Amino acid sequence: MRALRTAKVATALTALVLVAACGDDGGGGGTTTGSGFTPPDLPALTALGPGEGQVNLVAWAGYVEDGTNDPAVDWVTGFEQETGCQVNVTLGNTSDEMVQLIKSGQYDAVSASGDASLRLIAGGDVEPVNTALIPNYADVFDGLKNKAWNTVNGKSYGVPHGRGANLLMWRTDQVTPAPDSWSVVFDANSPYKGKVTAYDSPIYIADAALYLMATQPDLGITNPYALDETQFNAAIDLLRQQKELIGEYWSDYLKEVQAFKSGDTVVGTTWQVIANVAQGEGAQVEVTLPKEGSTGWSDTWMVATSAKNKNCAYLWLDHIISPTANAAVAEYFGEAPSNKLACQETADPNHCATFHAEDEDYFAKVWYWTTPIEQCLDGRTDVTCKNYAEWTQAWSSLRNA
Repeated sequence: MRALRTAKVATALTALVLVAACGDDGGGGGTTTGSGFTPPDLPALTALGPGEGQVNLVAWAGYVEDGTNDPAVDWVTGFEQETGCQVNVTLGNTSDEMVQLIKSGQYDAVSASGDASLRLIAGGDVEPVNTALIPNYADVFDGLKNKAWNTVNGKSYGVPHGRGANLLMWRTDQVTPAPDSWSVVFDANSPYKGKVTAYDSPIYIADAALYLMATQPDLGITNPYALDETQFNAAIDLLRQQKELIGEYWSDYLKEVQAFKSGDTVVGTTWQVIANVAQGEGAQVEVTLPKEGSTGWSDTWMVATSAKNKNCAYLWLDHIISPTANAAVAEYFGEAPSNKLACQETADPNHCATFHAEDEDYFAKVWYWTTPIEQCLDGRTDVTCKNYAEWTQAWSSLRNA
């Protein structure tokens, strides 16, 4: 079941494209008020009516479980019985696919990742959400509300599903002392040359930029997804230097687990859920959020502008962030829940501690994945930033060199 998160993220990130592709030139991860585009002026629902009898969802695998895959994993059946809204789900394999499905007009709500949410907002494909009609929203962690990937110009466009951070993992029997910095994977003099791993995706450029934010402040990087030409070139230069240290890039979590178990890899970037799997299989590994901070993810449930079943959609949004359902999906999927009361409902009493769900100081150090666009997400207007197409081209050149 933990494979669901890793498979989902890998496919989502390889599909990142410009927000501009859907209309008004972009969106922003730097602020919630100066996002770089003006979304269509769409109204939010003002009052809930009776359920329409069904709700059609686009979701990542593992987000909408009705007991079909595992009889013990079901947070859908109870919702259907309570609301009378039959849940129909279409799984999205990539963010691109999800955007196209919502654009078809056949769906009511979507679990959008940060690379899709702004595209949907900019294109008018999702509408503002009236959180007053979603009672459980009150218990969502403040650290997930009104963020750049789910809120534009003060308007909320959905409810947060969960979150997670990209971490540094190492073999405790081979890497000493215990590292507390990304320098162990970026420093040209790292003693672990040939046994370092890194995530195989253009979005990993942000990890290099994050390290440069802390170690080369003269570059002026304030947002790892907002890189002008000089800053971008510095990040690529760092990644080119790092390549000499890399034994293997990873995108398949099973291969990363095996590499750490065998000792072929001893240090590199990972996710908490992968560390859990590796430890469960006997690997002597630990993880940390390095002192420079990290990148990470957060998904948002959004309502389609063309939804034919908006009342059931709202009921679903409220349900999926309710304490019991949110605990179940976070635990099954392998991430921190968005509802603070969910921590009292997890089967594993240590789940929220393991995933740092209640630690806002921890997540304050996390820069959630956001699509890079030409309009700098840090608010600068005197320069042009590199967009994701350029990130993709640079990453491909680096990997194939």
